[in-house]
Amino acid sequence: MRALVIAPQPFFSPRGTPFSVYYRTLVTAQLGVEIDLLTYGQGQDVTIPGVRIIRIPEFAFLGPVRVGPSLLKLFLDVFLTLRTIGLLLRNRYNFVHAHEESVFWCCLLKPIFRFKLVYDMHSSLPQQLTNFKFTRSKALIGIFGWLERLCLHHAQAVITICPDLRDYALKMGIAPERHVLIENSIFDDVGVAGGESHRHSSALDNGAVESLIRSGGPIIAYAGTFEHYQGLDLLLSAFALVQEERPSARLLMIGGARTQVEEKKRVAGRLGLDDACMFTGQVSKARARELTGQADVLVSPRIEGTNTPLKIYEQLASGKPLVATRIWSHTQVLTDDVCILVEPEPKAMALGILRAIDDGSQLARVAKAKSLYERAYSRPAYEAKVRRLLEILP
Repeated sequence: MRALVIAPQPFFSPRGTPFSVYYRTLVTAQLGVEIDLLTYGQGQDVTIPGVRIIRIPEFAFLGPVRVGPSLLKLFLDVFLTLRTIGLLLRNRYNFVHAHEESVFWCCLLKPIFRFKLVYDMHSSLPQQLTNFKFTRSKALIGIFGWLERLCLHHAQAVITICPDLRDYALKMGIAPERHVLIENSIFDDVGVAGGESHRHSSALDNGAVESLIRSGGPIIAYAGTFEHYQGLDLLLSAFALVQEERPSARLLMIGGARTQVEEKKRVAGRLGLDDACMFTGQVSKARARELTGQADVLVSPRIEGTNTPLKIYEQLASGKPLVATRIWSHTQVLTDDVCILVEPEPKAMALGILRAIDDGSQLARVAKAKSLYERAYSRPAYEAKVRRLLEILP
């Protein structure tokens, strides 16, 4: 079986959140599918046996491709469309696996080239236009909504990544037998070309981090992007309250672009947390896992969104107590049995963190969290879902 995978993003680059594409492609190839992966010119080449990565020009002078809709992505997608046509003219694919907006042009090309279409739905595209403040035009949002419904109905299979999107797709009329829920729940190290682990430059002072870890106080760790919806101002305000009760506590903030880190350092400074809060900047997934492995409590302070964060699955499997905000983005997966859920406000989060530090009953929650991960989200569970997808495409 041969497939064309189209990923309209910088593949591979953590800022482009490509992990879902990487793992989906990796597991599909391991199940015997020969894959051509078409993507943007920006990004770092990775090694995936059975996968040929094909890129459009980088256009580096136009700047980096950022998360969410943009005029730059619209420009790059023109070239991605042309390259898609070229590949379809030269090759015979059993199916085309279209991520995000690439499903639009694939849906138009499907009756011409007679391939089976898989729509990998990471989000509702009309909602993205609103969430990222790309446009307020009701007409444009309506056009994207119509295109999305058209693609959902013409795809042979639809993948969603969380229960919220699953419910949305089913509400749009997708037959359950054409739908597969495949959460972004595995987190193997990414192998870049040359066989090395994925690395990313960082302003990380390893000595300072090790000093923080050896300080003797409880360590609370956040790992992820520093976008507004992650609720990091909420976390810092909550940690200031934790400090009043537990002056020895330390907060480790893992991730963030340089400008984002500087902004959050200023927030921490205003709260008097300079000596109690450490920012690492962007690090490799392996280094982030190593650092969170030395923490006493993990946190996910997200304040908005509907998609389940990728890090939640890793946190479930970590063996560490978890404190997360009680919002739909989290509660699709998390319950009070597996973590401490708190209202998204500083005092509630501070009390949740103190409870995680001091309450010995967290061992039961941790055990249930690991059991949930192994049963529903581990690699064997993930592979079973990808097999189900391939069964839909005879």
